[in-house]
Amino acid sequence: MSTYRAIDVWERKDVRTVVRYRCFESLDTGRYCVQSSDFCHYGKPPVNLDDQFIELFTEQDPAQRTGDYETLKAAIAAHKREFGEGEGLQRTRRSGSPL
Repeated sequence: MSTYRAIDVWERKDVRTVVRYRCFESLDTGRYCVQSSDFCHYGKPPVNLDDQFIELFTEQDPAQRTGDYETLKAAIAAHKREFGEGEGLQRTRRSGSPL
C-alpha cells in the first residue's frame, strides 16, 4: 500500500478564472503527481468535485494514472502538456477511458 498527502495548488489564469490542481505527494517516494484539475469561473457557482476526487483515488494509484515526478512544478507541467490549458470545468483521465 502507498501513502499519499493531498496538495491543492491554485493558479490564477485571468481575472475571472482560476485552476485548482489536485496533486499528491507520495510519502513513500517523495515524488509528485497531479490527479486532476478543476477550472473555476467567477460568477458561476462552484462545483463540488470532492466525491470524484475520492472516487479517482480509490480506483487507481494516482502515480499509475498520471506518472510521478521529482517536483510538484514538474508534475503540473506534465499535466498541462497532456491535458492542455482548456476551459473545461474539470479535467482528469480515468484508467482506460478518454478525457
